[in-house]
Amino acid sequence: MSSLADVSESTFSNEVLSSAQPVLVDFWAPWCGPCKMLAPVVEKVAGAHAGRAKFVKLNTDDNPNLAARYQVSGIPCLILFKDGQAVDRIVGYVSDAAINSMLSKHLAAA
Repeated sequence: MSSLADVSESTFSNEVLSSAQPVLVDFWAPWCGPCKMLAPVVEKVAGAHAGRAKFVKLNTDDNPNLAARYQVSGIPCLILFKDGQAVDRIVGYVSDAAINSMLSKHLAAA
């Protein structure tokens, strides 16, 4: 089971849009095989960036309005939010290197 915090339509604004840190949101669904494969990869990246970014997951089945708002048409979909804005995204299963590469473009060096 994932150690990433779950966000929902009721907590998204507070947890993601109002966060002082960049937030990587993992849009996923329980029936999605690639989502399940990606979860431990995101966990690994989250551990590597602890303190520099926040990592949360959002179940698109439970929160269809948020998925629609951010034009999430394929999952898994990782969207990086910075200062309340979606600044980058990756769709589909990717390696930790690809996620780290995206994050390094947006995170200040530690």
